[in-house]
Amino acid sequence: MKQLGNLIERIIERTNINLREQDFDAGPYIRQTIPLNRLVKFYAFCGITPQHPLHFHFSRSNLAGSYFLGKCKVDHSILYKSDVRGDELKAKGDLFHFKDSEILIHDDEVIRVKDSYLIKTLVHCYIHDPETLEEFLIQNTVSMHYANIHGSPVEGCFLGPFSTVDLTTIHDCIVGAFAYLQVGELSHQRVEPGKIWVKAGDMFDFSYSFPKKVLDNYIAIEPYKRPRGIFIDFVRDRKIDFQKVFDMVHLKVPVVVPRGASVNRYALVKGESKISENVLVAQRAYLDNAWMGKGANAQENCYIINSRLEGNNVMAHGAKIIHVRLGKQVFVGFNSFLHGTPDFPLTIGSRGIIMPHTIIDLNEPLTIPAGHIVWGFIRNAKDLAKHSISIKDLSGVKRKFTLGAMKFHGNGSKFVQAFKHRIEHILEANGAFFDGRKNKGHAQKEQNIDFNIMHPYSKGPLKGLYPSIDIRP
Repeated sequence: MKQLGNLIERIIERTNINLREQDFDAGPYIRQTIPLNRLVKFYAFCGITPQHPLHFHFSRSNLAGSYFLGKCKVDHSILYKSDVRGDELKAKGDLFHFKDSEILIHDDEVIRVKDSYLIKTLVHCYIHDPETLEEFLIQNTVSMHYANIHGSPVEGCFLGPFSTVDLTTIHDCIVGAFAYLQVGELSHQRVEPGKIWVKAGDMFDFSYSFPKKVLDNYIAIEPYKRPRGIFIDFVRDRKIDFQKVFDMVHLKVPVVVPRGASVNRYALVKGESKISENVLVAQRAYLDNAWMGKGANAQENCYIINSRLEGNNVMAHGAKIIHVRLGKQVFVGFNSFLHGTPDFPLTIGSRGIIMPHTIIDLNEPLTIPAGHIVWGFIRNAKDLAKHSISIKDLSGVKRKFTLGAMKFHGNGSKFVQAFKHRIEHILEANGAFFDGRKNKGHAQKEQNIDFNIMHPYSKGPLKGLYPSIDIRP
């Protein structure tokens, strides 16, 4: 295990060099967070399908319990129960549209993780940075529990637990716990925990910050300690349910999966759950008494419990809903936590947008009207009034709008249209509009996926490391 320890120190050193201006030390956050004996306990696994590019390369890396799909290269890194999903990688010869330009893709896009430590992190592809179209690079970076790196090249950064970097290129930044960024490009900044920031040049700028007292109750992290809070407890309490999913070689899905729908081999489905046509359930998704209407999806690390999705619903990575009813085409953003109870259920009207990293934890029944955008921390109708606005009203904003702690600058109509366009793209990419012949997406392409397990050295000085592996089609 000596070589494994040396690899950890190498990653800490490289990350700290990048963050030296901010006098930040990543060591206390990872040296004891995941004990070495846990890093040698789990096998890595990869998905192989003729619908996606295949080229896995691992060199002197530890990949404990991690999942790979698509064209991925990992060098001198540790990935612990992470998901690297390359099902939307650009191919050689594609044209990338950027403003008024069309940029030719010269080589197949590849996800490359180098000198980094990703703990239970979701990496999803298709970068939008025109400077790095062929390589999705994550380098000299430490990412903590249940963070999302979504189409975002990351270099020399520390990402706190449950944070999300979405369609954003960041250099030498510290991103606090539960912070969400979609801002284009960011360098040498410290983003406070719980800051939600969506910015597109001069078109619009949306920002909100959770009160520290509220956030600390849900997720917090300190040096030399594991993350704590309601989010961690929620996931940990359901961890044992996943045990059989990863322990068994062959596991039959306990529900009927209709033609055009897909439930990943490493998803958990239990209770009286229903899978409708064109539904996509990704690996590590958790369904318990979940009604999935036509075209709905549950992406990685989503939890849908005692809830009903009427159809064409988008559950972004890490979203959690309990005792919730979603009308048609409701978007629930990254790592949102929507918690109703049998006595205090939550109903969300059709075509609503729940902003990423929203917390709704009810102490009374609540109905959110159709066509509303919601953000922040909500417990009841009084809170909702300060943390929501109709899509129609926001579309009418031309310059500036403030509601409570939320600040918006720019063109509200362009902000709304950007979200609607993205929701439509996600539904299309996931195969929600498949008609039996045309409009195939992930739900159809991943029906025949095969999985392969990869083993590390079990003894000797290389214990816990994987042999240098190069798998090509």
